[in-house]
Amino acid sequence: MHHSSHNKVPFYIHIAYLFIALLLGFALISGWNQYHATSVILKQSADQQFRLAAKAAIEEVEAIYQSGARSTELMAQQRLMNATTLNERLESLPYLATSLKYNPAVIAQFIGYETGDFFLVRTYEGNPAIQKRFNPPAGTMWIIQSVTHPNGKAHGEYLFYNQALQQIERRVDPEYQFDPRSRDWYKAKLNFHQLLVSAPYFFASSGLPGITFAQQTTNELAVVGSDIRLERINEFLLRHKITPDTRLALLDQDERVLASHKGTPELIIEADGKTVLPKLMSYDAPVLKHFLGMPQGKAENASTFAAESGEQWEGLALNINLPNMQPLQLVMATPHRELMAAAIKERNRSMLVSAFIIAFGLMVAVWLARRASKPINDLTSEIQKIEQFQFGEAIQVKTNITEIARLAESLGAMKTTIQHFMELSQALAAETNFGRLLARILDELGAVSRAEGGVIFITHADGQHIEAEQYFWQSKAQTAAGKATAIALNSQHVIAQALQNQQILRTISPREFQASFPLLPPAERDLSQLTLPLVNRDGTLVGVLALIIDDARIPSADLLAFVQTIAATAAVAVDTQRLINEQKVLLEAFIQLIAGAIDAKSPYTGGHCQRVPELTKMLALAAQKQSSGPFADFSLNEEQWEELHIAAWLHDCGKVTTPEYVVDKATKLETLYDRIHEVRMRFEVLKRDAEIACWQGIANGGDAHELQAQLTQERDTLDEEYHFIATCNEGGEFMAPEKVDRLKQIASRTWLRTLPDRIGISHEEKERKAREPEAQLPVTEALLADKAEHILIRSERDKLAEDNPWGFKVKVPEHMYNRGELYNLGVARGTLSEEERYKINEHIIQTIIMLEKLPFPRHLHRVPEIAGGHHEKMDGTGYPKRLKRDEMSSPARMMAIADIFEALTAIDRPYKKGKTLSEAIKIMGFMIKDQHIDPEIFSLFLSEGLHLEYARRFMKPEQIDEVDISPYILNA
Repeated sequence: MHHSSHNKVPFYIHIAYLFIALLLGFALISGWNQYHATSVILKQSADQQFRLAAKAAIEEVEAIYQSGARSTELMAQQRLMNATTLNERLESLPYLATSLKYNPAVIAQFIGYETGDFFLVRTYEGNPAIQKRFNPPAGTMWIIQSVTHPNGKAHGEYLFYNQALQQIERRVDPEYQFDPRSRDWYKAKLNFHQLLVSAPYFFASSGLPGITFAQQTTNELAVVGSDIRLERINEFLLRHKITPDTRLALLDQDERVLASHKGTPELIIEADGKTVLPKLMSYDAPVLKHFLGMPQGKAENASTFAAESGEQWEGLALNINLPNMQPLQLVMATPHRELMAAAIKERNRSMLVSAFIIAFGLMVAVWLARRASKPINDLTSEIQKIEQFQFGEAIQVKTNITEIARLAESLGAMKTTIQHFMELSQALAAETNFGRLLARILDELGAVSRAEGGVIFITHADGQHIEAEQYFWQSKAQTAAGKATAIALNSQHVIAQALQNQQILRTISPREFQASFPLLPPAERDLSQLTLPLVNRDGTLVGVLALIIDDARIPSADLLAFVQTIAATAAVAVDTQRLINEQKVLLEAFIQLIAGAIDAKSPYTGGHCQRVPELTKMLALAAQKQSSGPFADFSLNEEQWEELHIAAWLHDCGKVTTPEYVVDKATKLETLYDRIHEVRMRFEVLKRDAEIACWQGIANGGDAHELQAQLTQERDTLDEEYHFIATCNEGGEFMAPEKVDRLKQIASRTWLRTLPDRIGISHEEKERKAREPEAQLPVTEALLADKAEHILIRSERDKLAEDNPWGFKVKVPEHMYNRGELYNLGVARGTLSEEERYKINEHIIQTIIMLEKLPFPRHLHRVPEIAGGHHEKMDGTGYPKRLKRDEMSSPARMMAIADIFEALTAIDRPYKKGKTLSEAIKIMGFMIKDQHIDPEIFSLFLSEGLHLEYARRFMKPEQIDEVDISPYILNA
């Protein structure tokens, strides 16, 4: 942008406008000084108001307590202490009614005699608790509670009087058996003429919390008392809230709340059964707690506290020392804003005139400053557009100021440069294909530098060698037909110089050009070579960019600096993309390492983890090619293909947790070894015992012929029985109920053990044997048994709650393993017990748990779902989440079919022969009818000939037979 230099006014002339701001500054300083002085006066006034309110509140509390003490002391000298009957005590009713009437804080006065008699007069004001307790008749003003002992037995009754002290009703209550001598306040009888003030407690008659003033009568035959409800104290205290949000608390010496702004506190029951008032910290916000911690003193010791919300509070804590009582504390706090609200309003009114004058001067100053600063504001708007990456419009600023015009020109040039740089940086950052990234770098840098051609070299992983990866010539980007086998010596020399920042731009002859860049067409004249090292953030060389430039189009110094900046950005993009590629290669190798380890772990899995991914991707690719039917909309982008690939390779990663002796279990008694050898040895012992018994019988004069015949029969029986047990151990035949019965019959045989079985064994096995007491040797044991030591307890870690976070819906056996001999030999089918079969099936649970623990990036978040769904069934009876078809993704359903087909046709399983093509498809056809696998995917699998393609790659020729797929094709 260019502006004429005529009629420009130097910027210093406009400095005169600053004087207006200076004048306004003086006005503001003067106004602030007035504001500050006024604020000090207002705060002093508010503090005085706060102190007066606090003092009045203390006087109220003292009056309440003095009222209770005074009433009690007077009553201790009243003639009521000598009354022995109810009628004599009723003569003092006018006195007590008058005392209660003129002591509003006191709700009841009473006397308890050493005979157990009790007389109480209370005020009735419609309190709900009293109403519920006594249900007084209409017009009741006074309620009298009386306990006398006319015949040595407690006689309780209630009397109800109206305001004129006329009796309304009299009730006898046999249940009212109150004994005053059992109450804590009766302890005042032990302290002659000394006032006793109780801790807060629940009144027996009303159930309401309060305190009692008690004192021994002058005749020393009774104790009188006055009750004050905490609610009354709270009512009187709240009269002194000077603002709506004033906070008050009356505390005892243990900081327990007697009354507060929140209302009457509820007594709480502690662990020892005592009822106490709540502590301040558990009852209210920390505002009052702060002032409680301030130094105790007189009312003038108010302080200020800033809460976490930033609000200022004015508060203080005061001691209240009353005769015959533990010291009390009054804590009071008021928000500063409420305390000074009225004063601030008055101050603001007085400053309104000053503010109006300042506002008028400010408007004049703003008008003048706006005229002077408009060009600067325009430039500021342009800078904000740059900050917001808005580069679409050219900079236009109208100004007569020379300095601002020059600034606008420089800003326009900077805007253009940044725009170009940002576009190029975004393009490089967005490119995910390494080859396209290199081609884009060459194309962009070639265009900026106006180069004829160029070559980009990339360093090897060892950092010692460098090879050409991409080149272009005459602005036509091309891909190198393979990597160059070597780089000419001259090129390496140029690269070394570039790294040392020497001769970055140099002239080369046609001969040198041909030697350095054999990939490019030969040159006919001298050219300039611009060599730029591509260095990452760590200063490591990741590549070199060599651009060939015509001498007539050599870039300027500014343009050369721009090219170097772009090259630095390109180096970061190259390094980042290469690092991502290397990480993907590492991840892929790690995944295949795990899958290979699982396949190598047991001969029963073979190459399963490697073949299932192949078949799964074959199904996904076939589905993606469909233009009609159920898979017309099925499509996977590059990231989803990566997701499917990883999920397929890791679909059985949980098998690393499955013990080999469970997976490879060939017989029913096999664990780490086959325990049939122990059973055989017991039979050998029984045969030896039979032979010994025979010879002992002969030695003792028995019939040798008969004994020998019995021995032969016993041997044959034992041999036949062992043969039966050994056959059961093989697990080849179905264990019918009659076989199980015979097994139990044989197990009932016994043999004699003379050696201890708890020595020379592992600590874990010792703990299992310790579940039963050790038998005294020699001991007779069953030939086969299910012992407590055979149970391996399932730990809490291995249990699954119904609401487990993974949503597994499986029946978990009670025990981890049950190695009972009868239990295992009685397995109906195969060799696996319920616990062992669960352990094998558990691999898919472990797969999901392991995969969900991995921090997969967002585009791979479905890996656990795809990998963990290949044992689910379309009808919701599958494993482990019982998902139905609609709850599973298409890739997960594809993997289920791939997993089953691979397992049926695998030829590397030592325990079975691989099924033929027709057998496998027939079995899967039954699974379609049972709604175990997806019929649409299975139809696609067959109609696209994937079964034949897989068979040719992974099955033996003799397995590939003729098969009719028409019954399974949905549109057939």
